[in-house]
Amino acid sequence: MFPPASYEYPKTSYFAEYLNFESTENLFEVLDNQSKIIQSLYQNLSPDKWAYAYAPEKWTLQQLLGHMVDTERILSYRTLCISRGEQQSLPGFDENVYLENAHYENQNPDLILQQYRLTRQATTALFQSFSPDQWNTMGKANGNSVSVRAISWMIAGHEKHHLRVIEERYTM
Repeated sequence: MFPPASYEYPKTSYFAEYLNFESTENLFEVLDNQSKIIQSLYQNLSPDKWAYAYAPEKWTLQQLLGHMVDTERILSYRTLCISRGEQQSLPGFDENVYLENAHYENQNPDLILQQYRLTRQATTALFQSFSPDQWNTMGKANGNSVSVRAISWMIAGHEKHHLRVIEERYTM
């Protein structure tokens, strides 16, 4: 599945950053490669590294993984709704409020990693079920007109962003 065209998402810097992929990239390959990187990185963390934050008031690696799980679940749900013809605008979410109420810092790291794996498997299975027409379906999320394809690529873009943050700021 190729990246979305510019008419499939809002013209904001947020979308532009997260949808910065080459036209030749394949969504399923990107998601699979990212999953392998994340799982390898997190499987090899020592307990103290799970709790590492690069600065005060910043998320720990454990919280960051939980945030990626939450975000993928939300974006995947949006693709499901829009692909099925939902006409209501889907709500946005405040990532900080979600993280505060998730209490990922108190959860078993292995179970968070399992949630990540299972969420990615469910997301990929959902995406594999979409017809060409469903990929092109437009809907509303967070007050913006957006396609199923654009939201799907947002999952990859969001993870690409956080992999870059991990590399730049959490380097072990």
